[in-house]
Amino acid sequence: MKMEIIRKIIGGILLVSLISLIFYQPIQQYLDIPKTITVFEGEDFTFQKAAPVSATLVSHNSSIALGQNNHSVSVKAKEKGNNEMLLEFAGIPVKKVDVNVLKDFRVIPGGQSIGVKLNTVGVLVVGHHLVNTDHGKKSPGEIAGVKIGDIITEINGTKIEKMTDVAPFVQNAGQSGKPLDMVISRESGKFTTKLTPLKDTGENSYKLGLYIRDSAAGIGTMTFVHPGSKKYGALGHVISDMDTKKPIVVEDGQIVRSTVTSIEKGSNGDPGEKLARFSSDREIVGNIQKNSPFGIFGEMNKDLKNGIMDKPIPIALSHQVKEGPAKILTVVNDDRVEAFDIEIVSSIPQKFPATKGIVIKVTDPKLLEKTGGIVQGMSGSPIIQDGKLVGAVTHVFVNDPTSGYGVHIEWMLDEAGINIYDKPKEKAS
Repeated sequence: MKMEIIRKIIGGILLVSLISLIFYQPIQQYLDIPKTITVFEGEDFTFQKAAPVSATLVSHNSSIALGQNNHSVSVKAKEKGNNEMLLEFAGIPVKKVDVNVLKDFRVIPGGQSIGVKLNTVGVLVVGHHLVNTDHGKKSPGEIAGVKIGDIITEINGTKIEKMTDVAPFVQNAGQSGKPLDMVISRESGKFTTKLTPLKDTGENSYKLGLYIRDSAAGIGTMTFVHPGSKKYGALGHVISDMDTKKPIVVEDGQIVRSTVTSIEKGSNGDPGEKLARFSSDREIVGNIQKNSPFGIFGEMNKDLKNGIMDKPIPIALSHQVKEGPAKILTVVNDDRVEAFDIEIVSSIPQKFPATKGIVIKVTDPKLLEKTGGIVQGMSGSPIIQDGKLVGAVTHVFVNDPTSGYGVHIEWMLDEAGINIYDKPKEKAS
């Protein structure tokens, strides 16, 4: 019995000692240091330490240099390469940190209002309608099993690219009485169906009983342009069809200059909106190659200057973004890009791509007065912190238009096909 009591007492002492050790400042500080540090050439990374903790380099290459005093360790990234840093506590190695130095990388921030025109793969079904026939009202499309959100890609073996491609097939099938052989693309995969157009007694023509669309247009904000490749990223979120609410599958598209004509101010429960028009000359300044959860991407064929930050600036990786003041670049009047103050409320370091990594709050009195905060059309506005591009505005909080989400810039760069890590992409086997 006495031995059992003694064991419990010893166990309690060890537990208290372990907890005390964990909260002992030097141990806590070294636990807080990440296992991997990634920085760009020319950058510094500093972390706090207690006096007994010291740092040494495992190999003496020229990629990084260390500086340290009683309170901190500074990692100076000199040139591209890898190294390892060993942390010692009272002369005993306690942690190894991998240090990766990436090649200096810069992009030109955007902020410009852009007009977006997307051309879909095939024609998109956005609704059903009933055809007045001699036997009552019917929808041939619905009878054939075609659903809203489906994409018609082929009719009678011919590829369908735009709405005008459809009409001749419909009239010929109606007059001949032969059904159309249709290839339909749906989220679950492709399938075929037969659709027999019906004659509309009121118009004396044949109808599919479907509402279809072959393109979509809107406005947004440019996020960045990579000066070397001319690749760009914009919007920061996927473009969905206004009727089906599903992401638009893009065949191709174009971006043009846009002018903001007025602002519908946001309020609680009612997000505001930028009202804009395409530039009068409708000059195409870039193409659209991808519509993804992280925005739209393609290549520029014309320069698109913002007038306030037209030189390339560094970027920040997700773990480098910190809470505190920042700015966004956006247009609220005509085509003039302005910088406005915001606060980064939180930022989640992300190892894998995710769309909502940053929470921001608009603090600029001028922007709050003009827009009420974040409004539709502001998506893609670049977020700048300490002279670095850190992300883009994506969504507004419906119940608080002064606040919203942002996406980390590294995920948009990856979607644009820009490899900041300078590593060869793995090919699928």
